[in-house]
Amino acid sequence: LDNSVSESKVLEEIRKLNADSRVHAILVQLPLPQHMDEAKILREIAVEKDADGFSAVNVGNMWMRGGIIPRALPCTAAGCVELLIRSNIQIKGKRCVVIGRSNIVGMPAAALMMAKDATVTVAHSKTNNLPQLVQEADIVVAAIGKPNYVKAEWLKSNCVVIDVGINAVDDATTKKGYRLVGDVDFQ
Repeated sequence: LDNSVSESKVLEEIRKLNADSRVHAILVQLPLPQHMDEAKILREIAVEKDADGFSAVNVGNMWMRGGIIPRALPCTAAGCVELLIRSNIQIKGKRCVVIGRSNIVGMPAAALMMAKDATVTVAHSKTNNLPQLVQEADIVVAAIGKPNYVKAEWLKSNCVVIDVGINAVDDATTKKGYRLVGDVDFQ
């Protein structure tokens, strides 16, 4: 479906996919166009077909200690934790600052890091003393969606940084006229 599609048409398509026994999973590409209610669209997806793990049931199960294992986990947040595990980075007992509180990355990353016994602080662009919080972190997950927002001097030495940001910034020296940068300015 293209960006001009109506919200009612998207809801209709999701209902069709929910009813189709040949369809095992549904993924709605976020963010949605401005004219759509993201929460309403995601609520329409049957829990058993929620490929992103964004349904209230899956999110609730993700946050519950000792609860039912979610049917799906938000993939970027799960990928952050998997990257740490495969890199042999100890999570248990570490202080983690997640910068960004989106339902797509920030909040799920916080939940998954806490499930691995990290001490987690969720911060955002309105957090007071953000540089000081970041300086105390052993692990930083930057998912704020702002180019080069986190500065290198905020990071303590030996801090592990996962920069989830994908931001286009103007750059006349490139063929496309822009380049991609993360949320962390390592310079």
